[in-house]
Amino acid sequence: MATDGATTDVIGGATAEQTPHRLDKKWTFWFDNQSKPKQGAAWGNNLRDVYTFDTVEEFWCLYDHVFKPSKLPGNADFHLFKAGIEPKWEDPQCANGGKWTVTSSRKAGLETMWLETLMALIGEQFDDADEICGVVASVRQRQDKLSLWTKNAANEAAQVLPMFFSIKMLC
Repeated sequence: MATDGATTDVIGGATAEQTPHRLDKKWTFWFDNQSKPKQGAAWGNNLRDVYTFDTVEEFWCLYDHVFKPSKLPGNADFHLFKAGIEPKWEDPQCANGGKWTVTSSRKAGLETMWLETLMALIGEQFDDADEICGVVASVRQRQDKLSLWTKNAANEAAQVLPMFFSIKMLC
């Protein structure tokens, strides 16, 4: 065991530093708080990219300490999108896209759907993963929402599979 705080594994008598578990893609968390919009301000003025990550370890650290829907104020959104894609319909990757939305009247339901969808996205579990731009968790007074954004609304395969995935998570 290393004495400098680094974790080591013994493999066949040799030691090796434990390396981070790289993801196939980089992902960016975004935050948008619409609870106090300034009058006349354009949509998206409050949208901020918060952190881009590309390892499993970074994801869990961010999720555990920051990016849970239960930590959001009312009328706020968390977004997780592939790095380089802004969660705006004006982004060229989203311009021809669509979204699937699932609502939940229970806060615990949104929390579960959010985590399972995040893990499926970063783990490349969707058959049409290249067609997915990202996901948005929206906390609202009456119903919370989870929306999966896709690149091409005309691609029916990419539109149908995520919806069935979301429905399964509710059961």
